[in-house]
Amino acid sequence: MDRTKPTVQQDSVLRHVVMFKFKETATQDDIRKVQEAFSALPSKIPQIASYEWGTNNSPEGLDKGFTHVFFLTFDSEADRGVYLPHPDHKAFGEILGPHLEDVLVLDYWSRKD
Repeated sequence: MDRTKPTVQQDSVLRHVVMFKFKETATQDDIRKVQEAFSALPSKIPQIASYEWGTNNSPEGLDKGFTHVFFLTFDSEADRGVYLPHPDHKAFGEILGPHLEDVLVLDYWSRKD
């Protein structure tokens, strides 16, 4: 499989999907603080074109313990490249780290609506 992708795809946006599985020791207050910290990133990092998040409510039972999904959109790989090492993103990681059991991240190109 060819993993080489262009940095910009005309008529497309880059989706960045992040799923969290929290430690059993994470309290509801800990999780709320993580949610609030992640939700603050779009106001701090202008390269984030759009953002949404939610909690799992699938009845299928296939979540493997992942409860939260965060969905970011970027206009280019260059914009994602600014986001990933951004100091505010790194600071968010410090808030998340003590409560995180596992994370799953997938990025993909999607046609603009």
